[in-house]
Amino acid sequence: MSSPETMSKVPRRRTVTVSDDGLDAEILAAGALCWRLRRSELEVLVIHRPRYDDWSFPKGKLDEGETLPECAVREVREEIGLKVRLGMPLPITRYCVGKARGTKNGNGGKDKAVWYWAAQVSEGTPVPDGDEVDETAWVSVARARELLSNPGDVLPLDELERLHEDQRLHTLPFIVLRHAKAKPRSSWSRAESERPLAATGKRQARAVERLLVCWRPRHLESSPWRRCAETIAPYVKAHRNRATYRKSLTEKRAEVHPERTQARVRRALELLLPTLICSHRPVLPLILETTSGWLQDRALLEAIPDEDPYLRPGAVLVAQQAMDRGGEIVSIEVYEPFED
Repeated sequence: MSSPETMSKVPRRRTVTVSDDGLDAEILAAGALCWRLRRSELEVLVIHRPRYDDWSFPKGKLDEGETLPECAVREVREEIGLKVRLGMPLPITRYCVGKARGTKNGNGGKDKAVWYWAAQVSEGTPVPDGDEVDETAWVSVARARELLSNPGDVLPLDELERLHEDQRLHTLPFIVLRHAKAKPRSSWSRAESERPLAATGKRQARAVERLLVCWRPRHLESSPWRRCAETIAPYVKAHRNRATYRKSLTEKRAEVHPERTQARVRRALELLLPTLICSHRPVLPLILETTSGWLQDRALLEAIPDEDPYLRPGAVLVAQQAMDRGGEIVSIEVYEPFED
């Protein structure tokens, strides 16, 4: 397993075949391969861009202050009007853009990296925006290979097909959230359960809301202590969700009855729903240990932090559960949405 110090400020994604660390490209972009099953055949959504007269997948450059998952979801919504839930991480594609005329091998250009995810449509039908995109099509994987203009786009497409064949494509997210930055214990004289978020934490909570939209959890469980409730409040309010507040997820109850905390996490995993659990730093080892028990591929343990503080304030760990494999966890991602 990996220390959170090694993943500070950079996203981490792990699957059996995908391993991403860091943001070393000069230009960052993100996109999604929207997929569906039609008469048991895998289909993927491709788009035509009139500016380049090419066929590709929805994608675009990262906006300032935006995370990569947020960028992928936004680009799908803006280009073809779909709301999606991100699923399995797919390989990053890299290429050179802005190459000076007359140069070779990309000299004079900038390195661009596009981070991709598989995605299922949660709302809408594809409608081209008429500017960036003028045509869309649901096609078979074989037909997509024929249409795609950039050879590099075949890399995430091949992985999408492989995930489908391995029954790892149809997934739902299980998300672990550490509450946002709270006021210091040293400056708080009242009940520990009432210690609120600091000003930075309130900004983190709003960033958490934007990030969670990428996975759209609808089953929410949280410690009832104020700093946890305030962390999920923007998401609960914006999306009209209801949260269940569990005493077993508080620091005090987890210390006295750790077995009850782990039993609560197991029950949440067994639901096989898009789920969010929000808790405290001292409770994270119990949550992460229980989550690890749903891994069959032990190599994925490298993506789960096992050293204090496990996750930084406001950070999320996203585990994808494969629906066709009994809820087995088949990917791990870690994101930090905001930091002053």
